[in-house]
Amino acid sequence: MPRDSTDTRHRIETEALRLFVERGADGTSVRDIAQGARVAEGALYRHYVSKDALVAHLFATNYTRFAGELDAAQRAEGTGKGKVRAMVAAFCRFFDADPVLFRFLLFQQHGQLARLPEDAATPVTVLHDVMTGAIERREIPRRDPALAAAWVMGLVLQTATFAVYGRVTPPLVPLSPEIAEAAWRAVSTPLPAR
Repeated sequence: MPRDSTDTRHRIETEALRLFVERGADGTSVRDIAQGARVAEGALYRHYVSKDALVAHLFATNYTRFAGELDAAQRAEGTGKGKVRAMVAAFCRFFDADPVLFRFLLFQQHGQLARLPEDAATPVTVLHDVMTGAIERREIPRRDPALAAAWVMGLVLQTATFAVYGRVTPPLVPLSPEIAEAAWRAVSTPLPAR
C-alpha cells in the first residue's frame, strides 16, 4: 500500500477510536470521522465499506493482537501464579500505554465478540487456557476454568473501569502486583464444602 494510503488509514483509525470512545460508535458518523481525520468521506469508504466494518476491523485486529501479547506474557512464566501475574501486568501496561484503545475494546466487546471467528484467540481464551493448565497441574483447586478466568478478568477489568471513571487513579502498572495477588487468591482458595 502506498505511504499516503497507509497514513490516511492510520489517521482514520486513530480518529475513529477517539470518537468511538468519546461519543460511542452509534453517536459517531462517518462524516465526523472523516472531518477529524482530515480526509474526504470517500477516502474513508476506500478503506472500509461502512462504519460498522471499521468498528469490526478495529475491534478484531486489536483484540486478537492483545491476545497474542497476553499469550507471550504467560508463556514466559512457568507457574500458574507467575502466569496470572504476567497477564495482569500486561493488562495494566496496555491500559496505561493506550487508554483510548483499551476503553474502545472494553466498551465494544459486548457487540463485537460474537462477530469474531469461533477459533479466534482472545484474551478470554488465553486466560481460560492458563486456568485449565493451573487446574491440571493442581496449582489451583478443581473448578470450572471459565469461572476462574472470569474472576481474574473481573478484577482487572473492574479496576480499569474504575480508573476510566476516576474512582481509581492511573497509572495501573503500580497496582498490578496487588491486583494479581487478589486474582491468584480468588482462583487458588478452595471453596467451602457444600
